[in-house]
Amino acid sequence: MSKLKIGLVQQKRSSNKEKNIKRSIEAIHECAAKGAELVVLQELHTSLYFCQVEDTSLFDLAEPIPGPETEIFGQAAKEAGVVLVTSLFEKRATGLYHNTAVVFEKDGSIAGKYRKMHIPDDPGFYEKFYFTPGDLGFQPIQTSVGKLGVLVCWDQWYPEAARLMALAGAEMLIYPTAIGWDPSDSGEEKLRQLDAWIISQRGHAVANSLPVISVNRTGFEADPSKVGKGITFWGNSFVAGPQGEILTQCTLEFEHIEVVEIDMGRAEDVRRIWPFLRDRRIDAYDDLTKRYRD
Repeated sequence: MSKLKIGLVQQKRSSNKEKNIKRSIEAIHECAAKGAELVVLQELHTSLYFCQVEDTSLFDLAEPIPGPETEIFGQAAKEAGVVLVTSLFEKRATGLYHNTAVVFEKDGSIAGKYRKMHIPDDPGFYEKFYFTPGDLGFQPIQTSVGKLGVLVCWDQWYPEAARLMALAGAEMLIYPTAIGWDPSDSGEEKLRQLDAWIISQRGHAVANSLPVISVNRTGFEADPSKVGKGITFWGNSFVAGPQGEILTQCTLEFEHIEVVEIDMGRAEDVRRIWPFLRDRRIDAYDDLTKRYRD
C-alpha cells in the first residue's frame, strides 16, 4: 500500500460517557466518508481526563478487554470499514488496571492492544494512582493497513520507545494523547511546552524515518476537587512525515476531524539516503539499560 488516508479525531469530552462514545463513533464514520482507512482517537476518549484527582470511585470507569466498549468500537470499525485505534481504561483484574490502546481491524476484530508503559505522576496528571505500567512490551500491531507502532501519551517523550517499535518493523508511530497546560502557566511557558511536544515527536519521525500520528484532545476540563485550576488541553493533533515534515496540524481551540493522505513508500526512500539503522553502534549502547551512568 503506497498511499494511506488517516483520520484524526480531536474532540472535547464531557462527563457523559454515552455521549462521548456517540460523538467518537460519528467522527469515525465522518473520517470513513472522507476516505480514511485508518482512524485514530485521542487518549481515554470515553471520559473526561479523570487523572486530575485520586478518587477510588473512578475505577468504575474501567472495563475488561474484551468487554462492552470493545464490542461497541469493534462494531463501529466494521460498519465504517476502517482500522481503528482506540484508547481505553482497562480493568484487568480487581485492583489491576491499565491505560490500554486497542486496535480494531476493518472487520471489527481486535487486531491487538498496547498497554501504556511510561506512567506520569505530576500535579493534575496522577496516572500512577490508576494505571499499572504495561507488560506487553513495545510490539507493533499488524493490520491490513500496515504494522502500527502504537504508543500512548507520556510514551511520546521517550526515544527508546519509538526506536524499539521501529526496530520491530513498525511502519508508523501512533500516539493517542491527552496533554495540556496548567492555566496559571505564562504564555511563554505554554509555548515552550507545546513546541517541545511537537519537536520531540518530529524527532522520533526523523530518527526512525517513519510517519508519526499524534492525536490530542482539546478544551478545558476543570479539576473536580477544585484544588487545582484544571487543564486546558492544547489540541494541535498532527501528522509528520519520515523527515519530520508536518503534513497536517490541527489548531488549539477547536475540535477537528481531519483526514490526511500519507505516502507509505517515502520511509523506504528516506532510509536509503539516511541509513540511521545501518550506522547504529549497538556494540556501544549497553549502558542505555542503566538508570544513570554514575
